Amino acid sequence: MVFVTASPPVPVAVFDTKPYDREFFLAAPTSAQLDWQFREFRLSSETVEAVGDVRAACVFVNDQIDRACLEKLRLADVRHLALRCAGFNNVDLPAARELGITVTRVPAYSPHAVAEHAVALLLTLNRHIHRAHSRVRDLNFSLKGLVGFDLHGKTVGIVGTGKIGRLAAEIFRGFGTTVLAYDPCPGAEWAEGNQVGYVSLEELVSRSDVISLHLPLTLETMHLFDHTQFERIKPGAYLVNTSRGKLIDTTAMIENLKSGRLGGVALDVYEEEEGVFFEDLSDTMLDDDELSRLLTFPNVLITAHQAFLTNEALAEIARVTATNICRLATGQSALEGTRLN
Repeated sequence: MVFVTASPPVPVAVFDTKPYDREFFLAAPTSAQLDWQFREFRLSSETVEAVGDVRAACVFVNDQIDRACLEKLRLADVRHLALRCAGFNNVDLPAARELGITVTRVPAYSPHAVAEHAVALLLTLNRHIHRAHSRVRDLNFSLKGLVGFDLHGKTVGIVGTGKIGRLAAEIFRGFGTTVLAYDPCPGAEWAEGNQVGYVSLEELVSRSDVISLHLPLTLETMHLFDHTQFERIKPGAYLVNTSRGKLIDTTAMIENLKSGRLGGVALDVYEEEEGVFFEDLSDTMLDDDELSRLLTFPNVLITAHQAFLTNEALAEIARVTATNICRLATGQSALEGTRLN
């Protein structure tokens, strides 16, 4: 009789975790092959010493993976950095490549989740649902100050037409809106099939009643909406951002809210969200004057980077991340489209 010894589980350090992360990672199809070591704090060059004796490190959007952090990961013999998100602007990819650390991500965990959240934010802000809910709970049934507008017949501008942007555009078309789009790489066939018109960014900004951002953060898109762009915006337009906070110059946005040029702003991301979003700060003072100011505007709605937070998205994030860790640990290639270097 031949006895086969099962391979020991692959040790993985998972940083910046919350209870919902752990629940879905432990339920992933390949979870039994992995030794999850959950850390509640973020990974950075200051905390990397706590990585431990692992084969892979798993990080999220606010972990700071610069060269200094990567060099220490390499010294700890970590060969795989698994991002459980689509964005990767927080990782020094050239340094990772140079150091021989493979970087993977989850490029499309649930584009429906993010697109639907963008539309939900707009509808909630426009129809003052959040304010009405608070009033009714206090037995205030007055409708004063709760007037919104019909989305039907308006013009919506979609900036960025990847998977999420396209889904958002299709949802907005369902409301009977005219949808304009801007993307450096336009999808002509998709646009024709969904009655979406590609235009220049300048034309989109000047014509749209609602602008929804669906772009990655790069050197080219950093502060894409700055003082110059806000000067072009249609007076009274609403701006929605579920992508990356640094797409918008917050100072310029606040000035245009104060002047009344912006009709409203709905954000799921914020320029300086690190150390704030995903945390309970209810018993502390908020040490961010611009975020504090934004929270005082009645025509601003902010959620704390929760657009991805659906059962379907969390399950897919866990599945893809766990599968890639298992595959790379056994000498296989990462899932198609998930490797960054």
